[in-house]
Amino acid sequence: MLVSGIVLAGGASRRFGADKLAQPIDGVALVNRAVAALFEVADEIVVVLAPGRQLPALTVRGGGPPMRFATDPTEFEGPLAGIRTGLAAARGSTVVVVGGDMPSIVPAVLELLIGQAPAALADDTGVLRPLPVALEGTAALRVSERLLAGGERRLRALLSELGTVAVPRSEWAAQDPAGMTLVDIDEPADLAALSPNQQGPDLSIGALRREEPGP
Repeated sequence: MLVSGIVLAGGASRRFGADKLAQPIDGVALVNRAVAALFEVADEIVVVLAPGRQLPALTVRGGGPPMRFATDPTEFEGPLAGIRTGLAAARGSTVVVVGGDMPSIVPAVLELLIGQAPAALADDTGVLRPLPVALEGTAALRVSERLLAGGERRLRALLSELGTVAVPRSEWAAQDPAGMTLVDIDEPADLAALSPNQQGPDLSIGALRREEPGP
């Protein structure tokens, strides 16, 4: 089974007030943290950008899966449109989607989702959280295109249509006791609240390569 990882990096960062994906954590841009988690579980990675979006060069350990960039046809249409763009570019039969603003994803939790796709995580209250999510690629692309053509923009609509399983907290707590996989960064205070041991994988060691977003 080929697994594609999709990073949604096309948002406007309006609540943050600046390009949050470029904000440094331990000297490394925030978006690198999400990419690094996918490097542990995916056979390829697709980073979805808004038109004209300039990301920092992505610095990742060498020897990992290939990484490509896909651009939304229209800017800032939301995560459902971004997923559709990523799905159209992905080659895997299964895809796992994360937000570029999720700095502390535990790869073992992603593996759990991949094994149960279509699946997403339920939080402590039992509510399904839309990201990260693992999906069957062909079905997800077909349904996302139909929903978008009908004017739908909610990611939850796609997950509902696909019958996405809500994996209960009790099933993924062993891999991520603190629930850090569900953390995302919306405002500067969210970033400031991360303690050093919650800031995701260490990207400062090992052989690194730089990936520059293409046209």
